Parts: sequence; C-alpha cells; structure tokens
Amino acid sequence: MEKGRRCPECESQNLIHDYDSGETVCGDCGLVLREQMIDKGPEWRAFTDEEKVSRTRVGMPTTYAVHDKGLSTDVGGGPFGVNYDAFGRKLPLATRAQMWRLRKWQIRSRVHTSVDRNLAQAMYELDRLKDKLTIPPPVKEMAAVIYRKAIEKGLIRGRNINAMIRAALYAACRDSGLPRTIKEISEGNPLFKKDIARCYRLILKELKMQMPVSDSVTCISKIAEKIGISEKSQGRAAKILHQAKEKKYGPGKDPMGLAAAALYIACLENNEQKKGRWGGPITQKDIAETAGVTEVTIRNRYKNLVKILDIKLLTRSEKIALFYFVPSSESSTR
Repeated sequence: MEKGRRCPECESQNLIHDYDSGETVCGDCGLVLREQMIDKGPEWRAFTDEEKVSRTRVGMPTTYAVHDKGLSTDVGGGPFGVNYDAFGRKLPLATRAQMWRLRKWQIRSRVHTSVDRNLAQAMYELDRLKDKLTIPPPVKEMAAVIYRKAIEKGLIRGRNINAMIRAALYAACRDSGLPRTIKEISEGNPLFKKDIARCYRLILKELKMQMPVSDSVTCISKIAEKIGISEKSQGRAAKILHQAKEKKYGPGKDPMGLAAAALYIACLENNEQKKGRWGGPITQKDIAETAGVTEVTIRNRYKNLVKILDIKLLTRSEKIALFYFVPSSESSTR
C-alpha cells in the first residue's frame, strides 16, 4: 500500500502495488493509476536459502551492536569456504598461507585502537547477555547506543567494561519497559550488582536520561509463566494492580513485589493449584522464589492490597467447608 497518494477517482489512499504486472491499482474502485513500475529488487532470482546467500552481493546492514558497525571487510570466507576460490576449486598451499596471513592482519587492523578493543569486548558481552536473558534485538541495539554515548563522554575510563555494558543494557530495558532486574543482569552476584547499580546511576546522571516509571503489570506474565498460573488468575492480578493504581497505591514500591502480591491474591481467589504430580495450592514461598523477592515483601504488599481494595478472601475453614459440603438433594439422589 502506498501512503501519501490518493486515487483521483474515489479519493482513497488504499493503493496497491502489483509487482508482477508492474501496475499500481486502487484497492477500492479498481482504477489503474500506473502501468509501468520500476522494479527496485535484484536482477537475479533465488529459489532456496543457499542460492540467496551465494548470489547476494551486499553485506549486513549497519548496526551499533557490532564494534565496527558491520562495515568492515572479511578476507576469504566465500560460499565454498575459506580454502576455496569463487568457483569451488581448492586453493594451493602457498595461496592458502598467504590468505591466512591476510586474514590475521585484517582482524588486527579492525581493532587497532583502545576504543575498538573496548567496543569489541563490550559488544561480545552484550551479545552473550542477549542470548542468555532473551533480549529483543531493538533493546540490544539501544544498549549499544547508550554504551557508545558513554564512551564519547569518557565514562568508561577506569571502570569495569562488563559492569558498564550491563548498566547500559539495564537502562535500555527500563526505557523500553522490558521486565529485567539488575539481579538477573548481574547473574546473581551481589558484589557485581552494586557495581552495575553504581554505573547505572552514573549513566543516568551524565547522559541526562529520564527513565519511565516501571509498570508492575508487565511483571505478571514473567512470574506466572514460570509457575504455570492460569490466564484467568493473571487477568485478575492485572485488574487488582489497575485498581490499586486508581487508589494511588504503588508508586515507590518494587513493581516485582507488587505483581507477586497481586498474583498471590488472584491464586487464593481462584484456588490455583501447582502443576505436577503432587499438586497443592500455590504458596507465598513459590511466588517469592520465582519473583526474586522475600516472603515478607509479599505479605506486606498482600495485606495492604487487601485492605485498600477491600478484598474478601475465604478463610481456610470456609474453604474446607465449601469443598466438603454436599446439598441434601444431591446426597439423597446418591
């Protein structure tokens, strides 16, 4: 569909390109606006992925998540491998040794400055964290941009590269609303977590970044998927958090703790059971271990939510009575 243009017949913007016939047609009235279009695609055709890779003559798009932005050249490594020419013939021994030396000096020339070496190490660590924490590519790209700005400001000198790239990744996750905590990014190391938090505050201060307030609703699915809580309880927990937000409760509180408490209330209301052989009700300990908070936090948030929203929950004796109660009409038929 082409934007910005209108059909002269019906004033519709629903214009469709037919690349097979080279025509631009109005999708509402069928008027042909253009009969000869310029094909901007490649002149070759490919029917398999292997043919597409072998026939393409362009490289990868520029990206900030690679230390040289993907603009460098690689010596060798054609469609048939590093020891073969363009026709698939194996190179002589002397030519292979020469190509090996050229590749070695090409790699060295790509990271010949301290900034390049710093970026190469940081981007390698960022790529590893992206795979481990399942970070989307746009968030990874944003983290690389934040780290490059920190280098331009001179914030990296004298500081741990791994801590700075993790702080940049955490800032990108916060800015995009992705529920990732410093504890997850620090891989559970409490000492490393302090360094990341210190670098994160430095990045916010020097780059003058404004982080949005974390929404606790986004943390619900992250906790529920690990335990196996139903969609019904997840929806109820989201409703509880929306009601608490209307009551002005939540700002300044840990979003993960609020989401865990709301999920616990929803599990109590819907009588959620554990998945597996032994079953049993979902406890505060189960949710606390999954959310990475303490049981005391869940209890405090749980009591506040129940009190503020006036939620009525059944006691243990009432649940047992409801479970074992059988009406007289049903008992007589049995």
